[in-house]
Amino acid sequence: MDVDEANVTYLPPQPLPTVQVPASYAAHREKHTPLCIDNGSTNLRFGFCTSQEPRIGTNMIAKYKERKTNKPLLLFGEGIDIEGGARSQARTPWEGDVLLNFDALENALDYAFIQLGIDTPTVDHPILMTERLASPLHSRALTSELMFEQYAVPSLAFCVDSVMSFYHNNLPSPPMPFQSDGLVVSFNTASTSVIPVLDGKGLMNHAKRIPWGASQATDYLLKLIQLKYPTFPNRVTTIQSNWMLQNFCEFATDYTALLRRLKDPLGMRAADRIIQFPYTLPIVEEKTEEELTRIAERKKEQGRKLQELAAKSRVEKLLQKENDLTHLLGVRDRRDEETRREWADTLKEEGFANDAALESTIKKLEADLKKARKKEADGENEEPDQPPSFPLVDVPDEELDEEGLKEKKKQKLLKAGHEARERAKREKEREREEREAEEKREEQERDRDLSGWATRLRKEQEAIMTRIKERNRRKAALNDRKSAASQARMKSIANLAADDRVPKKRRKGTGEDMFGADDADWAIYRKINTAAVSSDEEEDLVSLQAVEQKLLTYDPTFTEEHTHASLASQRSALMAAFRPQYDEGDVKGKTRIHVNVERWRVCEAWFSPNMAGIDSAGLGEVLQTVLARFPDADKGRLVKNVFLTGGPSQLPNLIPRLHATLRPILPPEMPLEIVRAADPTRDAWHGMAAFARTDAFRRVGVTKAEYEEWGGERVKRWWGGNWNASVPMA
Repeated sequence: MDVDEANVTYLPPQPLPTVQVPASYAAHREKHTPLCIDNGSTNLRFGFCTSQEPRIGTNMIAKYKERKTNKPLLLFGEGIDIEGGARSQARTPWEGDVLLNFDALENALDYAFIQLGIDTPTVDHPILMTERLASPLHSRALTSELMFEQYAVPSLAFCVDSVMSFYHNNLPSPPMPFQSDGLVVSFNTASTSVIPVLDGKGLMNHAKRIPWGASQATDYLLKLIQLKYPTFPNRVTTIQSNWMLQNFCEFATDYTALLRRLKDPLGMRAADRIIQFPYTLPIVEEKTEEELTRIAERKKEQGRKLQELAAKSRVEKLLQKENDLTHLLGVRDRRDEETRREWADTLKEEGFANDAALESTIKKLEADLKKARKKEADGENEEPDQPPSFPLVDVPDEELDEEGLKEKKKQKLLKAGHEARERAKREKEREREEREAEEKREEQERDRDLSGWATRLRKEQEAIMTRIKERNRRKAALNDRKSAASQARMKSIANLAADDRVPKKRRKGTGEDMFGADDADWAIYRKINTAAVSSDEEEDLVSLQAVEQKLLTYDPTFTEEHTHASLASQRSALMAAFRPQYDEGDVKGKTRIHVNVERWRVCEAWFSPNMAGIDSAGLGEVLQTVLARFPDADKGRLVKNVFLTGGPSQLPNLIPRLHATLRPILPPEMPLEIVRAADPTRDAWHGMAAFARTDAFRRVGVTKAEYEEWGGERVKRWWGGNWNASVPMA
């Protein structure tokens, strides 16, 4: 298959990990500078609120034992990819959208504090830390316990990351207070949430969340690729699938209309994106003409030697048979010279039970020697021209003794076999003559009217292919238990079970099973046995092959493309565009992945999670539900600033899709404006840092004394945090 290389995207190599140098702690020692930690499911962002940018690391740890020195290592973030075996032991603090693995969280926080240069026994800095929307109290309690008991922080405040991102992008000019309105749509790793904000306060009692995020979309894309390429030679990893999601997937303004356009093979090919995976070309040794000549001569010499060995072996066997025959003839000549007992002992020594066995062996050796000598004489292995004689067949039994009767019975069997072979030869000869006559008539018809002959054979080919298609269609229908063919099969089985040829009283007893006595029984058997290959199908395939061979030989307009095998293997143009096929020896093409429909299908799952097997409302339905709780005046304030944040919000065409979703459910005169965060992945931390520098931050944190009084579940209710288990601020 010819592919424009300009449309091929090569899988990027894995980047080398960067070495992080710990910062100096001198500027913050004993100054109680607030510390902001964005504990995301994918990345951990941390830093002092006075920093311009946060430090970022993959939120994952692995406990690994180094191979050479056998020392235990604790790896974090990009360091896990250095050791090949560490990836399988990697753990993240999050299980989906819930914070559960607190050992991993403690290790991640240790890394963060080391990178910030904190070298004191305790972390003497107020902490502002993110948590998921409606965080479970168990997760919050253990996080608080870790912060207060392990690190002895002076105060701890929790916030929702998306609200802090909204705060950073809507910061008022000082000294104006934060009183912005908007509808925050946060696209997270394991969920997507909608939070209304009025007068600068997040209304958490009206917030909604759906269990679909970037990780689910990545897994969904990976499953679609595995389903599309079940025998792909390379292993497609989750990291590679996430890279494809970020670089090739996008939202469709109208997904149904897009599918209609993609029904056109040209449209499907235009939407196709090709990802080239690594491959290794097979090493083909090219031999020179002299090497090929030497190989051919070597093979010829080996063949000659084998022929010589075979001839030598044949001569040795022939000499052995002659010696055996001479010896046995000598043994037979001693029969008249020995007594009956001596003769019996002689036969026993030679390995014969009686005289008949000896005579049979001698006759077999004589026949073998005669055949071998004749083959050497004229080079042909033919049977004797003289027909075999059976002299005892017509002799009456009264004139024969016991040995003669046995020989007569044997000759009768031999004569019957000979006559059967002769009849078979005559039948074959008759069939050959009929076939030659048919071929001669067909040749005369072909010479007289080639087009008419070809038309007749093409009609015969179409009729056979139609019968084959009908059988295949029936087999496919039998797989559907609700089809008419399947119901007819079950009816036949039920009729056989209720067969009244054996009385009911005798069925369980000694009743005779008469199945098969009627030829119709076998027709029913073939009808209900879906796995059996019928004789008609085999005959049709043989006839079809013969007809097509004649057409290929004599009809110049009939090519390999018109044969049944070629037509059956042909794929529709749409399927060929959906998943192009490459030649068997094309190693480069076999390691390519074509993504077309998947580019929009994966993103559509945010609006229709049920298409990915998630029993949940889509983002459009959730937005409509949230807006329906507010009067038109407040609704107008919300939709005037629909704010998008989170990594997946950077996928193309999300804003047009949301506009197409929200516009029909709003009054025509109500303005609608959708904006994206300036930096969807870091603005949450920037908002946390900006808030931590204000005087209001000191009032929202829980101190060590309040923690000991309330427990780890309690937090203070403020505009940027959760409301569950919250205490109103004084």
